[in-house]
Amino acid sequence: MLPAELSDLDRKRVWHPYAPMPGTSAPLIVESASGVRLRLAEPVEGRRELVDGMSSWWAAIHGYRHPVLDEAARAQLARMSHVMFGGLTHGSAVRLCDRLAEITPAGLEHVFLCDSGSVSVEVAIKMCLQYWLSAGRPGKRKLLTWRGGYHGDTFMAMSVCDPDGGMHRAWDGVLPRQVFADLPPAGFDAGVDPGYAAHLDALIEAHAGELAAVIVEPVAQGAGGMRFHHPGYLRVLRSACSQRGVLLIFDEIATGFGRTGALFAADHAGVSPDVMCLGKALAGGYLSLAATLCTAEVASGISGGDLPVLAHGPTFMGNPLACAIANAAIDVLLGGYPGGWQAEIARIEAGLRTGLGPAADLPGVADVRVLGAVGVLQLDHQVDIAAATRAAAREGVWLRPFRDLIYTMPPYVTGDEDLSRICAGVQAAALACAQGPQRGKPQVS
Repeated sequence: MLPAELSDLDRKRVWHPYAPMPGTSAPLIVESASGVRLRLAEPVEGRRELVDGMSSWWAAIHGYRHPVLDEAARAQLARMSHVMFGGLTHGSAVRLCDRLAEITPAGLEHVFLCDSGSVSVEVAIKMCLQYWLSAGRPGKRKLLTWRGGYHGDTFMAMSVCDPDGGMHRAWDGVLPRQVFADLPPAGFDAGVDPGYAAHLDALIEAHAGELAAVIVEPVAQGAGGMRFHHPGYLRVLRSACSQRGVLLIFDEIATGFGRTGALFAADHAGVSPDVMCLGKALAGGYLSLAATLCTAEVASGISGGDLPVLAHGPTFMGNPLACAIANAAIDVLLGGYPGGWQAEIARIEAGLRTGLGPAADLPGVADVRVLGAVGVLQLDHQVDIAAATRAAAREGVWLRPFRDLIYTMPPYVTGDEDLSRICAGVQAAALACAQGPQRGKPQVS
């Protein structure tokens, strides 16, 4: 099928994420991908190949067509691609769960495999609600989080996304009403603000009788605003939750597997949650796979209740193909980089700081921030997505800005030359937004 025919059929039949139906803009058609490059079916802005600055929504951390992951997929396909997980098990899933329990923060001993990040959040919340129900405390059914967060697009996950600045405001009055703390003070290196720490502690104390859990994205908030905060606030939450009888959930779907410079963002603070959500990079961007981990206390609490099972069972839970690739992706992360994954993240962080630093002087740029393999330009106005995308493409880069943010989360295999190109693409996108006719008009990614 010719690209024009594909594009027409796409517009007629395919409903893309965060877009109207039919779409108002034509998505680029990707023909193939390898390493960090996306090859397009036809040129855009004179470019047939684009360096992927997004890791395919932060998942393809090892790039595309990685030989180790490809071989793991082929080997697993030769055995079986899927088998139901109810009443059956298999080596790929068992090994993956054991490895996740070993590499995540201490105490997370049990693993429930899920289909996607949003589902892992639903499972985490369900675990906490059922834990308290089993303990004879059915009134503990509220959740507390801080503003600026994003935890997915399913219903309970939407209820703990930012209630004002997020994309789920249309569901106000339908979603359960949760408890929201103020936005955490910005800055990974800013230190702990005693006033804000007291605010968190007081809010947890005031609502302890109705709180099942606190849920936050540790250290780096993702789609809610791409903001960083000091790890010390995680210690504040851990202490307050432990003292007040409230469970603590860390959503590491975006931050897990090295993205912030620690294997898991919780490691920056040296604390463990009661429940942790993983996804995105877990299977290297090859297949959708997520996991919810919990402590032995949470698991035994649920198992000792009137309903002694976690009443959740995705059809594709523990998919052998996804689990085999996830095991390979962890192999590559922990042992596949000659100098170690930490050195790669440090190299990318240094490159982003050097490459994006000058953007602070560009018109319309309000802030530039970098943490690990995350680089962010925040504008003082809404992004013109079409203009920004075209400008980045002219530099040979694929970016997907949203709201007032132009950001990059490159694959860990991105070389220095391509990293410089990504930074040039980010700056070009910012300039296009400063000059474009759409300035000030709100858009949704």
